[in-house]
Amino acid sequence: MGALAKSAVMLVTLSIFTGLLYPLAMTVMAQAVFPSKANGSIIIKEGQPVGSVLIGQSFTNGRYFSSRPSAVDNDAANSGGTNYGGTNAELEKQIAEKAAAVREANGWRQDMPVPSVLVTNSSSGLDPHLTPEAAFCQVQRIAKLRGLEIRQVRDLVAAHIEEPDLGVIGEARVNVLQLNLALDKLQ
Repeated sequence: MGALAKSAVMLVTLSIFTGLLYPLAMTVMAQAVFPSKANGSIIIKEGQPVGSVLIGQSFTNGRYFSSRPSAVDNDAANSGGTNYGGTNAELEKQIAEKAAAVREANGWRQDMPVPSVLVTNSSSGLDPHLTPEAAFCQVQRIAKLRGLEIRQVRDLVAAHIEEPDLGVIGEARVNVLQLNLALDKLQ
């Protein structure tokens, strides 16, 4: 067999293995071992998909916890941030506008500090989490608008804090979609 024929056989063999058999084996294994994660970690409510644990959603109704702003409107097909530098005038303007809106929505004084995750985009534009601080600072507004006790809403936030992975990787966080779904169950 000549060198060209050997190369063709090798190309076909490797193409079948790496392009078909290996991906198929990984898909079967993922479906068997981690079916929820393999299918996008979709949350089902009353038989209907309402979102993914992995991709943020915009919540504009004051009765819900606000999520982190997104430069791409949480569109997974267009993941990305604004790429503005820390001293960019447009970024400073956007942060000031978002901070004013957060203060107004929560009935805060204009000099009250706002958690940065409520006014800055994540680098992917898809972050489904808030810091516990950013969730706790919204408790009073939500309790008032829903007619709930502040303690109830605060306890709900505390129950939804996810600790860092393996205790050290990342930071404590709260998944906004899961928190808002749990909030709906209170009423």
